[in-house]
Amino acid sequence: MKTLADLGDLRGKTVLVRSDFNVPLDGTTITDDGRIRAALPTLKALLDGGAKVVVTAHLGRPKGAPEAKYSLAPVAARLGELLGQDVTLADDLVGESAKATVAALTDGSVALLENVRFDARETSKVDAERAELAGELAALGGGVDAFVSDGFGVVHRKQASVYDVAQILPHAAGSLVQGEVEALDKAITDPERPYTVVLGGSKVSDKLGVIANLLEKADTLVIGGGMLFTFLAAQGHEVGKSLLEADQIDTVKGYLARAQEKGTTILLPTDVVAAEAFAADAAHEVVPADAIPADSIGLDIGPDSAKAFADAITASRTVVWNGPMGVFEFEAFSGGTRAVAQALVDATAAGAFTIVGGGDSAAAVRTLGFDEAGFSHISTGGGASLELLEGKTLPGLAVLEA
Repeated sequence: MKTLADLGDLRGKTVLVRSDFNVPLDGTTITDDGRIRAALPTLKALLDGGAKVVVTAHLGRPKGAPEAKYSLAPVAARLGELLGQDVTLADDLVGESAKATVAALTDGSVALLENVRFDARETSKVDAERAELAGELAALGGGVDAFVSDGFGVVHRKQASVYDVAQILPHAAGSLVQGEVEALDKAITDPERPYTVVLGGSKVSDKLGVIANLLEKADTLVIGGGMLFTFLAAQGHEVGKSLLEADQIDTVKGYLARAQEKGTTILLPTDVVAAEAFAADAAHEVVPADAIPADSIGLDIGPDSAKAFADAITASRTVVWNGPMGVFEFEAFSGGTRAVAQALVDATAAGAFTIVGGGDSAAAVRTLGFDEAGFSHISTGGGASLELLEGKTLPGLAVLEA
């Protein structure tokens, strides 16, 4: 995979960068700027090198047309603050505003194009439509000289600004994408053992492939989050009103059987925090995992489970964590996620290689006040991380090797 160094001297050249600025917003206020900060090393390297930098990114899930609530205006403002220089936001993606904005760039200056997903061609399944948009992006400012892929959170997508642009421009991975691939490859190809993977989040169905693949590679799979209740149901336990994917019970039974056959440990909770309702102030109690009341909903793992999970993590030399253990946004149900995060910090301090696998896990780390330096690597892309762990070929990475 080519890196920035392979592009040579970029002074005076126009460089298109695909970043991932899909940050959480409360109205127009960014509540977690982690993905913007993660993009800074690549952008600063290009700007310090005298390039004219054009950034494209998405925010939210617009339906292929402009929507004010998904404008990148808050991102442009925050990016400018972090870079310490003005970031001009074009009013469109490849229209007159974008053309004029890019044409006006000077060496060492940066512009942000409006949300790339305001154009339906970005996510089109029709190759020719994506290629058309890629061509228009490449033609901005009289012609872009190079493309840098630095949005790891989208490299598992075959989209115009991720895949097709790389087919028509000299290209390289930015430092964020390069670092992500190197970190995850370390856990995938030759992990130091014991190797433990902690999986949470709401649904088993979101992680079918990765569970199947990791059963063959990891020493221990730790299961928490909403997905744990499908595992409990597969063991014949009552789960009350907890999240349950009944159509996945047979699949999970197969996982449990395969783990036993393979000698892989699947560590499930022995207790859960069960509440009367899904609410921050709901009355709740700790109950055995095999005795959840029929009228209750499980919202976190219990303290005994948290300790067992932490013990498994701190006894490991490689740990990958993807998905919270409970509804960490509610203080009463954040204990399990907090315990797992602290265990990763402790394992890192003891010399283990630890990865926080993006998405909600990364958000939890920041929300719960953990120092990011306490982990070996915090990924910016939950879906991309999972697909790499699953063993898939990611189109946005494969195209960079051409």
